[in-house]
Amino acid sequence: MSGTYNATIRRVVISAWIGNSIEYYDFLLYGLASALVFGPLFFPGASPLTATLSSFASFGVGFISRPLGALFFGNRGDTLGRKNTLLITLGGMGAVTFLIGCLPSYASIGALAPALLVILRFLQGFMVGGEWGGAMLMVVEYAAGKHRGRLSALSQTGGLTGQLLATGAFIVVTQLPKEALLLWGWRIPFLLSALLVLPGLYMRHRLDETPVFRAFKKQQAIKHMQQKEERPVVKVVREQWRSILLIIILRFAESVPFFLATVFAVSWATTQLGIASLTILYIVMFTCLLAYPMHVLFGIMSDRRGCRQVYIFGALFFPFFWLLESR
Repeated sequence: MSGTYNATIRRVVISAWIGNSIEYYDFLLYGLASALVFGPLFFPGASPLTATLSSFASFGVGFISRPLGALFFGNRGDTLGRKNTLLITLGGMGAVTFLIGCLPSYASIGALAPALLVILRFLQGFMVGGEWGGAMLMVVEYAAGKHRGRLSALSQTGGLTGQLLATGAFIVVTQLPKEALLLWGWRIPFLLSALLVLPGLYMRHRLDETPVFRAFKKQQAIKHMQQKEERPVVKVVREQWRSILLIIILRFAESVPFFLATVFAVSWATTQLGIASLTILYIVMFTCLLAYPMHVLFGIMSDRRGCRQVYIFGALFFPFFWLLESR
């Protein structure tokens, strides 16, 4: 590999890592806040269990909007380019998260507060839908075939960094007295997103479009002169719908256990098992640290053995959920 290629792929991987870190910091902040503070702030008047469930329902709105964001920004990525699209998703995510930190509570503006919270959560999921896939796409399009697994895995550790930052931020603010936490302390991690997004935007602004996208645009220009071609997103859905459905199922099987373990388990452990919130947050941070080397290891394994075997091996860890009943 040439020095130029190595420098370029290094910038791409670091950019994807920073972007994923910020996106997941923003996205998972909401989950932790749902488990710990959003219930009494935005859904008062109900039992603690009902308030927590309502809070988690608003958390789930982000998963409804994620595929919509993936479709929208995926199409924009094929027209505007990967780089410009990722600048939009990263900047938009930072802005939306900052606005969540500025929201008045139910006690201040009534039912408008949870309504605005749900709208902003929808926009969060919409932005993440474009960010995660777009960042991984840039890495895959730049990476040589035999290194795609490990480079994609390195980029994906940004999600773990975001989880660590979000959990660490809540560990700090939960040290405040409960009244201070509910009044202003919970806002600090959300407001910090406006600062965290700046290095990511700077890194992405310095990137070039991928060779794959440049070749695609040249090919598209030639075809456009010959005949009008249907939109890429329509063509992909029409011709590759089986592959798309399979990937959706695989991502569903992966994402649900992840968020159950890192978000739902926080609420379950504190409300049902009586574990202190600070203790469970430390446990989440510890598991994230363990996941760093495992991401890289499984990325290398996917380059050597193939993605299918790695996925099947990961599915064997489903019995983790039986441990949630232990005391």
